[in-house]
Amino acid sequence: MPITGVKGSFRDPSGRVYEVDGRIVRTIRPSFLQQFEFVKSTGLFDRLESEGHLLPVRVINEEIPRHFPEGGVSALLEAPRVPFISHPYEWPFSALKAAALLHLDIHLTALERDVTLSDASAYNVQFQGCHPVFIDHLSFRRYQPGELWQAHRQFCEAFLLPLLLRALFGCPHNAWYRGHVEGISLEEFSRLLRWHHYFNRNLLTHVILQSWLQHTGRSTAYNLPKTGAIPTALPRERFQRLLRDLRDWIAGMSPADRQPSTWQEYVNQNSYDQAERGVKKRFITDFVAMTSTVEVWDFGCNAGEYSKAALEGGASRVVGFDFDQGALEACFKRSVDEGLAIQTVFLDVANPSPSQGWGQMERLGLRERASGGAVLALAFMHHLVISKNIPFGELLDWLMELAPRGVIEFVPKSDPMVQRLLHLREDIFPDYTWEYWHAHVQRMARILKTKRVSSTGRTLIAYERN
Repeated sequence: MPITGVKGSFRDPSGRVYEVDGRIVRTIRPSFLQQFEFVKSTGLFDRLESEGHLLPVRVINEEIPRHFPEGGVSALLEAPRVPFISHPYEWPFSALKAAALLHLDIHLTALERDVTLSDASAYNVQFQGCHPVFIDHLSFRRYQPGELWQAHRQFCEAFLLPLLLRALFGCPHNAWYRGHVEGISLEEFSRLLRWHHYFNRNLLTHVILQSWLQHTGRSTAYNLPKTGAIPTALPRERFQRLLRDLRDWIAGMSPADRQPSTWQEYVNQNSYDQAERGVKKRFITDFVAMTSTVEVWDFGCNAGEYSKAALEGGASRVVGFDFDQGALEACFKRSVDEGLAIQTVFLDVANPSPSQGWGQMERLGLRERASGGAVLALAFMHHLVISKNIPFGELLDWLMELAPRGVIEFVPKSDPMVQRLLHLREDIFPDYTWEYWHAHVQRMARILKTKRVSSTGRTLIAYERN
């Protein structure tokens, strides 16, 4: 039976995640078994799972042999596979905010049952559609009366500071977060603050004071052991009030940059009319229904109009990618408001998320998370070819390698939107033609259907890879 360790789970001494014959299994080491059994006995897991806040697990000790590389395994848990693992540096502001609020809500619920969270890693939260869910059962342990919040600084760096970057300064967190992986450091962020920020009580408590403690080396909270006696310093009521105050502050945050972005309104500001949009949507729903596709990756999802069409065609879920923050926010809002299974992910295709972290395998890049479903690339490729100089053929190859089938839209040079791009630069794209595109797709795939969807010559191809 093949057993493979999940590279990103090495940090936790309490246990590790493995793939066992395609199943997701988590070990619990002897040193943590008592803590796990205590938390389970409180009924906390049952409550959080029933609310959809915690990924459900089941004990499978008798089903899988204990031949794990680490040895000394006391218990085994099996969890359902999360369809698409995303990283905090790929989340839009609203998704990161939802994840932060979930973390605080879970911690408050846990404290009512004498349980606390030992860390505040944002990677412990994943998304099912637009809904965050906590995935790390071994982050819970028995609460010690009077203990400090050990993960206060970690929470600030993983959740709070990335949100503040956008809320105070209008700067998206994604690029900075990706550079540091674990979040944005307190010391670096504090250098952005101005004198008037020192009069904000929340900033003073969670940023300025934390940074000062870090700088002077006087923080005793962050380096405390994971279990064991902890100096009495913070009564439970004050601990809960601290979490509630932080929750209220984060719940009221919104991006400082509120002007609609270019691509947020793109669906209403393109070169085809309502009837042509209807043709395009029917093409997508028919494609998904015809191919019985379960998961769709929608590149350049904008506000999610065609992601929704894929769901209407029968897809169970859609991962919507875009590099435009306004479009991502609009798509996330649509998912929440309409109850759609769309997961919004920040992605610059010209610079996609790489594999990184320890051993360059801790956080997998986009290609390593490739889906077995389908891709949509609608009104998408001409931006990368003409604005970013991405070779047309290489871009087609990249897209078609991500999934066995898909729908790609060709937008000819005669289209007003392409003309607008070419107006700003010399036309150095001789391969950007229908003939080249059609022949390239045909070399790699069977073309299922072709449809011209606009009077300007925009054309869709549905294909299935050879």
